[in-house]
Amino acid sequence: MTINYGKLFSTKITPQSEPLPGSAQVPNSAGGYAFAVDDWMRLDRFLMLGSEGGSYYATERTLTRENAQAVERCIAADGVRTVARIVEISDAGRAPKNDPAIFALAMAAKLGNLQTRRAALDALAKVCRIGTHLMHFAEYLQAFGGWGRGTRTAVARWYNGRPADKLAYQVVKYQSRDRWSNRDLLRLAHPKAASPEHDALYRWIVRGELPTPTVPLALGIVDAFEQAKRAREVKQIVELIGAHDLPRECIPTEWLDEARVWEALLGRMPLHALIRNLATMTRVGLLVPMSEATRTVVARLRDGKKLADARVHPIALLAAQKTYAAGHGARGQHTWAPVGAIVDALDEAFYAAFKLVEPAGQRLLLALDVSSSMEGGQVAGVPGLTPRVASAALALVTAATEPQHAFVAFTRSLSELTISPKWRLDRVVKAVSGLPFGGTDCAQPMLWASARKVAVDCFVIYTDSETWAGAIHPVQALRQYRQQTGIASKLIVVGMLSNGFSIADPSDAGMLDVVGFDTATPALIGDFARA
Repeated sequence: MTINYGKLFSTKITPQSEPLPGSAQVPNSAGGYAFAVDDWMRLDRFLMLGSEGGSYYATERTLTRENAQAVERCIAADGVRTVARIVEISDAGRAPKNDPAIFALAMAAKLGNLQTRRAALDALAKVCRIGTHLMHFAEYLQAFGGWGRGTRTAVARWYNGRPADKLAYQVVKYQSRDRWSNRDLLRLAHPKAASPEHDALYRWIVRGELPTPTVPLALGIVDAFEQAKRAREVKQIVELIGAHDLPRECIPTEWLDEARVWEALLGRMPLHALIRNLATMTRVGLLVPMSEATRTVVARLRDGKKLADARVHPIALLAAQKTYAAGHGARGQHTWAPVGAIVDALDEAFYAAFKLVEPAGQRLLLALDVSSSMEGGQVAGVPGLTPRVASAALALVTAATEPQHAFVAFTRSLSELTISPKWRLDRVVKAVSGLPFGGTDCAQPMLWASARKVAVDCFVIYTDSETWAGAIHPVQALRQYRQQTGIASKLIVVGMLSNGFSIADPSDAGMLDVVGFDTATPALIGDFARA
């Protein structure tokens, strides 16, 4: 019998369990082969997606260690560039959570060369914008050697660099985090007070000395905070909130079931706090259909400029919409009756939180990986927000912009999806959550389009790139599709986890890697598809 050598080794058709001939592919966590992303892409993925919750194949510890090692390599290669990227992503609010940026900045501040360390500490106020960020930074420093003179100077500058009234608000709102307090930080930093008001505030923080009447305007919130601890009637709390803009964190727990207290807080509540507390304000009876408070909330959620100015990330809105619409939390026993107008406003805000996207005018196939591995882990540490669910929500942003698009979902096989960008997010989440699981074959979108003779200018695949189950690699399937149709089709891979793999060939100019839930991703998809 004559052996068919071409079936056993081919540059056109290679099982995903084997590397592409002549390529630099590496084994992924699922047992297949994919391309390794470089450390700079890995840095971006970590800064935007983090590693909280791990993944289907990697524990939280393993994924964090792998990402930290990539960050360390970036710092060694070009520390100043690394710091600049950390600042760029954090300051623009492109990431769902700031913790990965704070962690990476702490690494640069302790592990970089002298120029890098200076750049990192100079950037402290840009990345650590609020008190809780600063305490996270202090805790992360402990993992890399603790404090030095440069750190003390930078922390002192963080406190002295804020006007006394704004600093007072920070210290009463963020009193302690991660085993650190403002008292701990001031004792280590020893700042020379920038003004008499700063000096009075530092004395209160470190020694508990109340500010004297000589500095009442700047530090009135401190006195109000102390009065709130002694309040015996809800009326007192409401008056203190109105007079001094006390935040929720300053209100004793026993008053937080009072609708009148939340009504007073709502007047000047920051958008992030408003979004986090929608369920509580509904549960205590403040937010009900057609109430003045509900109208206020809806108006603020629909103000795109204020959402952008407050750096409200789409993930925060998606998580809030998903939880609020459900009427119960992922943790705890509280329930509430969702107000329809608020659910709709959260839905609209999700789309508004992305950068404005110009339609590419191309034929896009939006392909969602719904395999078993996409059900593992959490996006940005949000309970219940798996990469599978998050990818469907993210794809809707592109679908809402592009008039020529189709949705498919794939595992080892492929299914057409009848998802409409006019659907509300909770309906999409439910539809995608009910799809069957299977092994991962990222070649399926190209194979399906080829078999059905569907004309596609750009394949947009939302995946973790843990592909392994197919008889042909995705890049081979794409090249065959190009040959068969004569269309110079492109491939955009939207990475939904901060792992080190991609199905996009870095040597092919028609393929692009982007990071899922970077607020710039829909615009990048449009620009690349149009080019």
